[in-house]
Amino acid sequence: MLFKTEGIVLGTTSYSDTYSIAHLFTRDFGRVSYLLPISRGKKTKIRNSLFFPLSVLYLEVEHMPLRDVQRLKEVERQFPLYGLCTNMTKVSLAFFISEFLSFILRESDNNELTFDYLKNSIETLEATEKGLANFHLALMMGLTRFLGIYPNTEFTGNYSFFDLQHGEFVVNEPMHSYYLDRKESHYLRDLYRINYSNMHLFKLSRNNRNEIVDQLLDYYRLHIYNFPPLKSLEVLRELG
Repeated sequence: MLFKTEGIVLGTTSYSDTYSIAHLFTRDFGRVSYLLPISRGKKTKIRNSLFFPLSVLYLEVEHMPLRDVQRLKEVERQFPLYGLCTNMTKVSLAFFISEFLSFILRESDNNELTFDYLKNSIETLEATEKGLANFHLALMMGLTRFLGIYPNTEFTGNYSFFDLQHGEFVVNEPMHSYYLDRKESHYLRDLYRINYSNMHLFKLSRNNRNEIVDQLLDYYRLHIYNFPPLKSLEVLRELG
C-alpha cells in the first residue's frame, strides 16, 4: 500500500552492489529503513544525492508493518541545503546531529511533533550565521521535551547538584556516580534557557562546550536504551 509522508535523512549504509539502505525519520511512521537503488545513470528515478544527512524529503513509499526494510516509490527534496553542504561548521554539525538522531529516534506516539521540531531545526541551521557553535546544544536540550525526558529545572540556591539519573537538582551529592558537581550544575542551570533565537548570546569556550556536550550525552544514555558512543563527536570538538 502506498503512502505519502515526509522524511529526514539520518544516513545510509551499504547493502549490496545494487542497493544501499537509507535510514530516515518520517512524520508518520517514525524511524524507517528504505531500500535505496544505487544510481547508475541520468535516467535513474531516485537520485542518491537527495540523501545527504539532514535532507528533508517528500516521500511516496510502500509501508508494510511487518517488513524490516520498506520501499521508496517517489522522492523529492523539500528545500536545498546549500549551507549544510558547503559550510564546514554546518557540515560537521549535520554529521553529528544525524548520527545522534539515528540512535535516539524510534517509532513513537508523537512523531509529528518531533518531526516538526527537527524540520524547523534543520531550516534554522541552514539559515543561521551567528552562534553556530552552540546550535547542537540548543537542539539537544530542546529535543528532550519531545522525548519525554526534559529535566526538572526547578531549583533554589540550596540545590547545588544535578542528578543525571533522576533528571533533577538536589541538595546533596547523590549516592550514585551519575551526577554533575557544583560547577557543572551551574552550567546546566544557565543552559536550560538556550534556544535557537538566543544561542549566540551564550559565550562558551571550546572546553566548556565540550564538557556540556559530554554531560548531555551522558544524560541521554541514562534515559535512552542502547545509545553507543558517537564517531562524529571528535570532529565536533574542534568547533570554536
